[in-house]
Parts: sequence; C-alpha cells; structure tokens
Amino acid sequence: MCTLFSGSSGNCVYVSDGETRLLVDCGVSGKRIESGLKSIGVDPKQINGVLLTHEHSDHVASVGILHRRYGWNLYANSLTWNAAKSVVGKIDASCLHFFCEPFQIGKIGINPFSIPHDAADPVGYRFQKEGACVTVATDLGVITPQVEENLTGSDVVLLEANHDEEMLRMGPYPYPLKRRILSNSGHLSNENAGKLCVRLAKSGTKEFLLGHLSIHNNIPELAYQTVVSVLQEHAMLEQVKIAVAPREGASFRYTVGG
Repeated sequence: MCTLFSGSSGNCVYVSDGETRLLVDCGVSGKRIESGLKSIGVDPKQINGVLLTHEHSDHVASVGILHRRYGWNLYANSLTWNAAKSVVGKIDASCLHFFCEPFQIGKIGINPFSIPHDAADPVGYRFQKEGACVTVATDLGVITPQVEENLTGSDVVLLEANHDEEMLRMGPYPYPLKRRILSNSGHLSNENAGKLCVRLAKSGTKEFLLGHLSIHNNIPELAYQTVVSVLQEHAMLEQVKIAVAPREGASFRYTVGG
C-alpha cells in the first residue's frame, strides 16, 4: 500500500497483493494519476478497480475519464454513486459494482465501513489477505466505535491528520467552514489522530501513515510531531513507526504479510 496523492487538494491510494491492483479514489487529474502509477512501476492498464470512499471532488475528480480511458471497474455504495455520477459522467454499466457488505476482488478481502463525514454515505476500507491487513480511513469528523473496530488489528493504517486546531481557528477560513471542519462530520485533527494511534498501537498496529493534511491548516512537521508527542506521553512511540504522506508523489510503499 502507498499513497500517490494525499491532501485536501486531491487523494489517491494504491493497494496491491502483487496480482490484484486497486486504487482508492482518483481525486486529481487523470494525467497526474497516470504519472503517479508509472512512478511506482505500474501500468494504468493493470489496474483492476477503483474503490470510491465518497463523492467529494478531491476523491473522484478523474474517476470518469480514467474509467473511459482504461475500462477500469468501479466500486461504490449506491448513495455515493448517486451523488458522484454527475461528476463521473458516462460509464460502461457493466463495470459498475455496488456493495453493501464485505466483498472480494481477486484474493483481497475488502470490508467497507461507515465513516462520519458530510457526504452521502462515506466509507473507509479494510483490506485483508492471509492474515495481513491494511486500512484506509480519512475524512473523519470523529472516531466512532465502528471506525475504531475496523481499524483495530490492522498492520498498517492510513489515518487522517487533517489540521492543527489552533492553525484552523486562527486561519483565513470563514467561520462556517471552520465549524464544519471541527464538527463530527468534518475532519480529524492532529491531536485526535494521535490519541487514536495510541489505542491502535496497544492493539498491535505497528505502522501509521498520516494523510489528508490540509494545505492551509497544517504542515507535515507539525502533524508528525503532534502524533509523536501523544505517543510519547503514553510510552508507545517505541512500538510503532510514523510517517506523513506527501501531498504529491508516492509515499513509502508498505508491505505486510509474507
């Protein structure tokens, strides 16, 4: 697993077991995603499917054009698809797959789970194969019991660390937007991401990749240091590895299992 793009301006995650190659979201231009895939040695023609988390443009901007170019399969729940289809545009209906429960692509088991965000029916994804597990959870206003249950036991977690609360409060955003970001259907702060990392580390998660950083209300060094400090306070830092997903360009490529 690695991120190709991560941030408030666009997101795309690559997940593969070496045979099946998947993307979670396509929220930047098609050309940039093609370049991102080629930078990690993947031909776009090899992609087996795109999984949509929700309909916001920083997650679906080029889903349609890339589907029409390569015939990629698309996976979404029905509410997300209904909200996204006007942006995605014309597709081959035989390539659209709806889910309402766990499913499988190739040998990868996929469990979509609800996340609290101001979208039609947003989800995170838990990917499993032969005991190995990676989970993607961004665009979270708050950590619900269901979210934490689906993150628990993951080897690697891509977790939102969207903003520093003080930067957000003192920043240029209008007050209604600040309230939306801070709400339970908004985005997760660095501090709250750190607190969750502590709990997940205690249940065995070894690696965390912090993603979806705001370009205006966060900086990578601050997100990293905030999470590290929270882990240090609970004597858990030595148990885990922390990294920050770059806004553009591939992150470290995480490998789990055999």
